[in-house]
Amino acid sequence: MVIVYAILIFCLLIFVHEFGHFITAKAVGIKVNEFSLGMGPLLFKFKKGDTEYSLRALPIGGYCKMEGEDEESADSAAFNNKPIPAKMLVVIAGSVMNLLLAIVILAIVFISIGIPNTTIKEISPDLPAGKAGLMAGDTIVQIEDKKIQEWSEILEAIGNSEKETLTIIADRDGTIIPFEVDVAIEGERRVIGIQPDSTKNPVKALVLGTKSTFEMGVEMIKMIGQLISGKVSADALTGPVGIVYIVGDTARMGWIYLAQLTAFISLNLAIVNMLPFPALDGGRALFLIIRIFTGKTISDTTEGTIHFVGLLLLFGLMIYVTFQDIGRFLL
Repeated sequence: MVIVYAILIFCLLIFVHEFGHFITAKAVGIKVNEFSLGMGPLLFKFKKGDTEYSLRALPIGGYCKMEGEDEESADSAAFNNKPIPAKMLVVIAGSVMNLLLAIVILAIVFISIGIPNTTIKEISPDLPAGKAGLMAGDTIVQIEDKKIQEWSEILEAIGNSEKETLTIIADRDGTIIPFEVDVAIEGERRVIGIQPDSTKNPVKALVLGTKSTFEMGVEMIKMIGQLISGKVSADALTGPVGIVYIVGDTARMGWIYLAQLTAFISLNLAIVNMLPFPALDGGRALFLIIRIFTGKTISDTTEGTIHFVGLLLLFGLMIYVTFQDIGRFLL
């Protein structure tokens, strides 16, 4: 089942990425010769219009092969004959789709588990909130001089305060009541002994999904910067084998955690693909920007060769990381 989960995740992420290229290419009038899910030996194919749709044996990749993408073509619908804005849209569309997928997955997670709100669902009777008189159903509207609108603000107000007793104002059935609540220490956390109620609001879930995706993205970019600067060793990289191992561990924890991991990998794919390296979408975008200033100084064939070399280097990196993963996870 671990292998099945991993294959499903890989196929979903790759399909969404390549579908982004595909649907955008079709939208701007670029001819797509083949849309493939998977790499290697052909399992199944059919043709509709100008495009051949195929399924291949190895679920480790996929591609959207456009006319004139890495070579000269006289076809007016070829990638190389379209204006730069149209080509740029096609190039970045894959990463945009992976970004959107991460947001949607996290939004679904938030809807499923519920979004904590400021209404108290449970009180621990032996902790300060219960002793002070707060009850389940009370809605916290203010802590000290800070107005409260989100559950996270309650955690921040309690955790960041240095006072031993806090003034907490709650709404109980329309009546505003102040409470003097002591703060207890559990481990390193400051707590008062309350648990939040939750709502399943699609709009809030989408907002939280977007916020969480942005925060993850910032951390990923920082990590990439540390890899480039040498502050973090390349040994920290994980490839397909490592991902399968991590998927197995995560799947045992439940589908919520597996969904969060899928969102994380999707966002990682979006960011890494936009790095300005040949063969990656970011490398293609860089060449498009260069061509704004140089025109056809670099021919389509020459650019295709550069991307091919970049692809070989990426395969070399994947092989290195794969052997590293085998030693780390399997031996």
